[in-house]
Amino acid sequence: MLEIRDIHKSFSDTEVLKGINFKVDKGDVIAVIGPSGSGKTTLLRCISFLEKADKGTMVFDGISHDMTSLSKGEIKKIRMQMGFVFQSFNLFSNMTVFENVMEGLVTARGIERDTARMKTLDVLKKVGMLDRAEYYPGELSGGQQQRAAIARAIAPDPEVILFDEPTSALDPELTGEVLDVMKKLAGEGTTMIVVTHEMDFAMDVASRVTFMEDGVVIEEGPSKEFFRSPKEERSLQFIQRTMHVCEYSI
Repeated sequence: MLEIRDIHKSFSDTEVLKGINFKVDKGDVIAVIGPSGSGKTTLLRCISFLEKADKGTMVFDGISHDMTSLSKGEIKKIRMQMGFVFQSFNLFSNMTVFENVMEGLVTARGIERDTARMKTLDVLKKVGMLDRAEYYPGELSGGQQQRAAIARAIAPDPEVILFDEPTSALDPELTGEVLDVMKKLAGEGTTMIVVTHEMDFAMDVASRVTFMEDGVVIEEGPSKEFFRSPKEERSLQFIQRTMHVCEYSI
């Protein structure tokens, strides 16, 4: 469904992505993990064209694209098939939850207002925010804001949803309510790429794990296999330090 080949990205003289290859099949939930500064967020931003890659090829729905030479129209067409959930929510503060979700359907996608209204109600119910539909972001907890942001991302029925550390700004109690929504989406077969520090989510919900460090993929594979029997010494070290597990061997 989505494949990235040999993606590179530098900021000034710092090379952040050093030839990443990345593949997503329909229905995959891929957890992208690794230490801070490993290039995880930059990878997501290049996939969604929020940043322009210096080099790389994207194969999306069977069509190959040079990521450095796409037109604005081509980028828009690809983005229309993607949802993005930011760690800082990025809701419009002057719009209610309902308006935040609905306006994207009407303005960006040209969906008729009555149809958009019904879809908005449906996704707000799905994420448990229907009773907060007329609230403004400033009247909500962080967990509620992030659930509203997830509703906005899933409303257009994108082919894949990208999550950039969706719980990093939340305390543990609010983290749980957001992860519950993400688990529900995963159970429904939603294709997701999730940059996360939540190792329990990566182990229990993700179908595959990509472990990055210093701009490269150290190891990739089925999540249960990755956590139970990591193939690389660096993967083992990371698991032990983040999950306090000591009974691993390679």
